[in-house]
Amino acid sequence: MALPTPELHTSRLRLRPFTGADADHLVALHTSPEVMRYWDSPRWTDPGRADRFLAVCERLAEEGSGARVAIDRVEDGTFVGWCALTEWDPDFRSASLGYCLDQSAWGHGYMTEAAHALLRWAYDTLDLNRVQAETDTRNIGSARVLEKLGFVREGTLREDCIVDGDVSDSWVFGLLRREWRPSD
Repeated sequence: MALPTPELHTSRLRLRPFTGADADHLVALHTSPEVMRYWDSPRWTDPGRADRFLAVCERLAEEGSGARVAIDRVEDGTFVGWCALTEWDPDFRSASLGYCLDQSAWGHGYMTEAAHALLRWAYDTLDLNRVQAETDTRNIGSARVLEKLGFVREGTLREDCIVDGDVSDSWVFGLLRREWRPSD
């Protein structure tokens, strides 16, 4: 079952399906040491990774297993990152939230705003009961985004990632439908 990738709007952001024109933006984002510092995989070294990323976006939509959207700032059209709901399971009514934001956009509330819009779409369209997210325990900024959205920290995955020889733990967060605050 296909799941069309939505186009969503907030007062400051436009969330839209990815296009081939986003490849250079994706490479810049995923090669940044600062952006990828707490990621669960190494920085990109092959620009061809952008094509594979875009192919996954298409596959998510075609398979109906989720949606990954580009985030543009409305005022100037600048690409600032992406947000995704993946692993949608219609039987369990659950999905996973993921996101990545350019360092120049940190500290402006963009990710909270973008993720809120995507969650509103997901709860309304996919009839979700639960959304899960994970973040490296050292990534306090990401944990704050999740908490602002209403996610509850449910546990710690000890030493679940080893990236470039660096061992790290992850926090698991969950947001249930009954806890979701769509008007925020």
